Amino acid sequence: MNHRSLRPTARYGLLPSAIAAALVSAFVPAIAGAQEADASNQATTTLDRIEVTGSRIRQASLETAQPVVTMSRAEIQKQGFTSVADIVQNITASGSPAISRADALSSGEEVGGQYVDLRNLGPQRTLVLIDGKRMGISSAGYSDLAAIPSSIVERIEVLTDGASALYGSDAIAGVINIITRKRFDGLEASAYLGQYGQGDGNKEIYNFVIGQTGERGSITLGAEYSKEDPVLAKDRSFTRYPNGPRHPFPTADDTNGWSPINQWGTLFDAAGNPLTANRGTTDTKNPNNFHPTDGILDQANANEQMYLSTGLERRSVFANAEFDITDNVRAKADVLYTDREATQQIAGYPFRSNGFSSRYAGDLRLDGNSAFNPLGYDADFYRRGWEVPRQTKSELTTYRFSGGLEGTFEFAGKPWDWDIGYVYNQNKGVKTQTGNLFLPNAEKALGPSFIDASGVARCGTAAAPIAGCLAWNPLLGPDVNAPGSMNNKELQKYLFLPTHDTSTTETQVYSLNLSGVLATLPAGDLGIAAGYEHRKESAHYSPDALLQSGLSTSLAGSETEGGYSLDEFYVELAVPLLSDVAFAKELSFNIAGRYSDYNTFGDTTNGKFSLKWKPIDDLLIRGTYATGFRAPTVADLYGGVGESFDNYTDPCDTVFGAVRGNARCAAAVPANFRQAASGGSAATGPNAQSNTAFLSGSNPNLIPETSKSTTIGFVYSPSWVSGLDVSLDWWKIKIDDVIAAETVTSLLNNCYVLGIDEACSRFVRSTNPRSLGQVVGVTRTLINGGYQETAGYDLGISYRLPETRFGNFAFNWKTTYVDYLEYKRDSESTTPVEQRTSWVANDSANFRVRSNFNADWSLGDFGASWNVRYYSGLKEECAYDLDGGPECDIPDYRSAYKGQVGVREVGSNTFHDVQVRYNTPWNATVAVGANNVFDHIGQTMYSQPNSSFSYNGSFDIGRFDIGRFVYMKYTQRF
Repeated sequence: MNHRSLRPTARYGLLPSAIAAALVSAFVPAIAGAQEADASNQATTTLDRIEVTGSRIRQASLETAQPVVTMSRAEIQKQGFTSVADIVQNITASGSPAISRADALSSGEEVGGQYVDLRNLGPQRTLVLIDGKRMGISSAGYSDLAAIPSSIVERIEVLTDGASALYGSDAIAGVINIITRKRFDGLEASAYLGQYGQGDGNKEIYNFVIGQTGERGSITLGAEYSKEDPVLAKDRSFTRYPNGPRHPFPTADDTNGWSPINQWGTLFDAAGNPLTANRGTTDTKNPNNFHPTDGILDQANANEQMYLSTGLERRSVFANAEFDITDNVRAKADVLYTDREATQQIAGYPFRSNGFSSRYAGDLRLDGNSAFNPLGYDADFYRRGWEVPRQTKSELTTYRFSGGLEGTFEFAGKPWDWDIGYVYNQNKGVKTQTGNLFLPNAEKALGPSFIDASGVARCGTAAAPIAGCLAWNPLLGPDVNAPGSMNNKELQKYLFLPTHDTSTTETQVYSLNLSGVLATLPAGDLGIAAGYEHRKESAHYSPDALLQSGLSTSLAGSETEGGYSLDEFYVELAVPLLSDVAFAKELSFNIAGRYSDYNTFGDTTNGKFSLKWKPIDDLLIRGTYATGFRAPTVADLYGGVGESFDNYTDPCDTVFGAVRGNARCAAAVPANFRQAASGGSAATGPNAQSNTAFLSGSNPNLIPETSKSTTIGFVYSPSWVSGLDVSLDWWKIKIDDVIAAETVTSLLNNCYVLGIDEACSRFVRSTNPRSLGQVVGVTRTLINGGYQETAGYDLGISYRLPETRFGNFAFNWKTTYVDYLEYKRDSESTTPVEQRTSWVANDSANFRVRSNFNADWSLGDFGASWNVRYYSGLKEECAYDLDGGPECDIPDYRSAYKGQVGVREVGSNTFHDVQVRYNTPWNATVAVGANNVFDHIGQTMYSQPNSSFSYNGSFDIGRFDIGRFVYMKYTQRF
């Protein structure tokens, strides 16, 4: 809710940038002169009407027909979570975040950001506002909450209801409105320091806010610096090994997620037998220094080099100012600058000499004339680049300006407000990758070679050396220093070329709004709001030329470039029907409609109807029905084709395939067929990462997603129990024509499980004897198809006790119960509906129940809070013990989508956070606390990819719960 206490001249609004930029420069001297006025002279008539998130009409009542979760700055300060994303992610309506900081293999423009996903419907379907105005988005429609410093936040309002009729595209699952601090007087500085109980993951945040408020205006300025150190997967028991703590090492029948592509190198002889050099050997030319690869000891644990949580560093500067030009016109402007840098690390590249035949014509085998080849003929090999772990540094700079004029006037004795404004948001990104090999240089380094007189490994022959080329011995271990060793820094520079991707997205919004009272009816004011918006979105994402060429071991990609514009008109009416009569202390409804005209797909109209009824003073009954939409993003429409190593399940796999051995599978794959996982070995369970890169792309013919949402609930505040409020809302959201990428698993299931002939032509299986039957080619596109639907309940209970001699006590309990979350991937009548509630699916933990309980106590200058976070249990497909072992406790589970599959079910998890605080005599606040104070660790979810730690058990460990996190906060006010 945008609470206002302004002069009658004020109304929230914006201004074209050129005018506002000039105003900002004029504000400081004007406001400074106004400071001489006595504060008591500032008392003026204030507006008793406020603007509520979810409505454009000012109103006197805080009670609305729509559920809004509000977190004040005081409530935020009592938490141990510091980023805006973590704070919002902690509300019970939030789902698992996309591109978590713990998702080691995530890639693309959005990596390094923090995104919130309401109702587990995807972050693109949650609209983020700053002071009621749209935040900038990436080319794929993601709003990065890491760009907003927490020190700027006055409060956060989360509308858990569809609002496209008022705000336009993307407000399907809800709206997050970040209200910033304004009219600040004085100086405030703060420091936050913390780390995990294991002594890592250090976090430090420093910020200050300074401001002055005069009779005719105010100015506020602030800055913030934050840094969070990465945490390595090997430093936690639950991520130290690829398949979790119960499967620490490879066995004779199960690699347990360890990779055959190891850091010592594996050479294949003419018969295809793998050979590995003995540990510590410096002479790989001698065949006696090799042993047959045993598949157990000669495996690599990639988790030893991976980050569990990425590092993050951010610098922000923000300012806002306002000035009363006249008694009825005010100018306002605000600016935000944020520079964010995130660093991820994964294990060195698993190089396979035969892994690039689809896009590189050269010969990457170890040449028979190499100074290091013991076989004397060209040979394939595996070798992980252990000495050079792959790192991605994602830098994003955000520039945001908002400015405008606003005012008030009276017409026919009724108050009216207007504003005109402009918003400009630009995100500029640079993504730097290291640790990938440049294939042409690798080919030369693996070709004929010799050792020169100084002991340096050179490419070519002594008679004809290749200038500038250093030879590479991929059969040496990482701890060996010998000619051709990758420990040589010059060889690393030669083989591993960095790449730099760049991106730019821009959002521009011109707006004009008018609201007021049309007439006074017997039951109250007939309110109206109307407005016009013109918005432009443009984006450009350019992978490095090296990546576009396909000459790197990194995934290839092509440019994304495009944009769109739209014009929108909206109108909203607030109609009072009854007031202060029997069984209707208040009865009113709100109706809104929005017309949107895009230059891409055309136009769309969406509406919303809300009803508010108070049969008695203590009880509010509310309900809404709304239609909404999400327009295709620039990436959806104009994104370049890119490569990805998909996780998928082949239904023809003879161990875990859903229809192994049926007629279609028998005709497509050989007997005893096993799906190959990354590295070429047989997959140990479903959802294994592909051994071959597949292609995915955009679709310029996409149409918008459409949605329908319904909410019915009540708020009960009994007069006989002062301070008690109880709310319960039932909600339902259905999205049709869902924009989604086709999945490899879905295509294969459609062909082999459901018998859809068209699907069988969408992929290619290998005819090569060494990889016979493996899926080696898939081109996936985005499609409009199927639907997503979810429904559930939100329960809220808050109780503030009357003041006692023991202090003030307040309790707050919020719970979200998801009745169901359904997903149908396409519009084929034979495609079954996936039920995702209580399941790990689509890289998300879909909890049925999330619940938060908070207890707060204060007495004089002392205070303490205790927060309990509850996550219900989950199911997952068995990845191990497929014959009914202890981890696969429901081996005969039957799914309509995948047939009979083994299922593992884990229990719920609860985490406790505590904080104590003290207000000092020198106007400071000191707080110490601990998140996950009991150091609780949830169950490992084995169906996750080995290198992805997006969630572990019943929680998202990309945010916090990877151990006990202890912190101290100090805030000084002047």
